[in-house]
Amino acid sequence: MEVFPVQKAAPAAVFIESAGSEVELRRQLRAKNGVSELSSSTSVIHFSVAPTGSFGFITPKLLGLALITRSPDLPLEQMPPVSNAFEIHKLADGSGMLVGFVEANLKPQLTASQRPKNIRLGLYSNPSDKAPHIVAVPLVKLVVDRMPIRLDPKEPGSAVLLDMDLQSTANRTSSQTGP
Repeated sequence: MEVFPVQKAAPAAVFIESAGSEVELRRQLRAKNGVSELSSSTSVIHFSVAPTGSFGFITPKLLGLALITRSPDLPLEQMPPVSNAFEIHKLADGSGMLVGFVEANLKPQLTASQRPKNIRLGLYSNPSDKAPHIVAVPLVKLVVDRMPIRLDPKEPGSAVLLDMDLQSTANRTSSQTGP
């Protein structure tokens, strides 16, 4: 009898209900995902070698390139290199989650039971009146076809918007399974 490897289910999106400051929302989401700061002596560590249960940051440009090329190994930094950096969580099971902020009307679509198969999603690097809710979405379910866009083109550190499709099933291999 042939035994097939068990496919690990990709994690569901994690949504924090409450409102609060960016610092407080990030703290709540990190606690919910069970991640703590990278304690790396090097300034940049790749996702594949980052310890599980940790989080790091990536510039919008590097994130966009990695997602468009479907490169699973993201370069993470311990501290945000730019004010509009995205946060990445590496969960205890080794899966990756991309943290950002979404508009309130997306909440029902992100909640697993109410979620359509695929949804188009605008993920912001920073909170705003328009996008006050923090969320973590599984990297393996994201399909991105263009680079993040700065909301204020004249301001290099302004929040960026990353348009993506969040799929109901994993569409790319995780870094644990090799390239």
